[in-house]
Amino acid sequence: MRKFSMILLAAIVLTSCVSKKKYLALEHENGEIKSELTKTRVEKEDLESKFAAIQERVDAYNNKINTLTSLNSTLNEENDSKMETVADVAVISNNTKAKMRETLEKVDPTLVSQAKTLKDSMDLAISYNLKSKMSSSSFNEDDDIAVSIDETVVMISISDKMLFNTGSYRVSNKANGILQKLADVINSEPSIDVMVEGHTDSRSINTEKIQDNWDLSVLRATSVVRKLQNKYNVAPEKLIASGRSSYQPLASNDTRDGRSKNRRTRIIILPNIDKFFALMESDK
Repeated sequence: MRKFSMILLAAIVLTSCVSKKKYLALEHENGEIKSELTKTRVEKEDLESKFAAIQERVDAYNNKINTLTSLNSTLNEENDSKMETVADVAVISNNTKAKMRETLEKVDPTLVSQAKTLKDSMDLAISYNLKSKMSSSSFNEDDDIAVSIDETVVMISISDKMLFNTGSYRVSNKANGILQKLADVINSEPSIDVMVEGHTDSRSINTEKIQDNWDLSVLRATSVVRKLQNKYNVAPEKLIASGRSSYQPLASNDTRDGRSKNRRTRIIILPNIDKFFALMESDK
């Protein structure tokens, strides 16, 4: 029995020694793993720091690229929209010139070949479009209404008897038909301005409200402008009222017929060149 107890005690001691060795070994291994994890964590933080620096440089380069791209785009846009004076009478941008070339493709090649300057080409393109617009209108020319096109300007001359009573500047109801047709043309074309000119004969006039022919011509023009705005919804910013008195006669004021021709209201349709071609582009 005593021998058995000694053997058992020896086994327990031996087992205890083995377990302690394994424990120390495991503890050492654990320490190495922790050390490796710490080293890995430091390396990770270092890599993240380097990556952040690289990313910051990439972002900076991208910002520079975007800035240069935006600047280049802006310069191109400014170049396209840069206005160029044409024969001291109008301005035209590169965008407009491109649209003008598209229009000229529809014009008779013989006429295009005769256009020697940029102004010639501009006049030809706008004349083509204005003639197309006027040919689709409902104006019927007679002794009291005359329509003419002078390069880029459409002029409609209306006898005063179509619009006013003698010596009056109030638009009569008989003018409704012609003003409606005129408003239809103006409202169908957002790219134009319209000047309304009052003209008189040379006979002097002086009343309580009208001092002379200057007054009469201006009052008639403003009456037509107000009627176009208030009754026919023409945008007021497109309208210009002016009076010419008797100083631009069509005929001699020495005859009744001549004075009748001189008493007139002239409607001048003036294209805004860039708006004109911008409208053509939007219509596509």
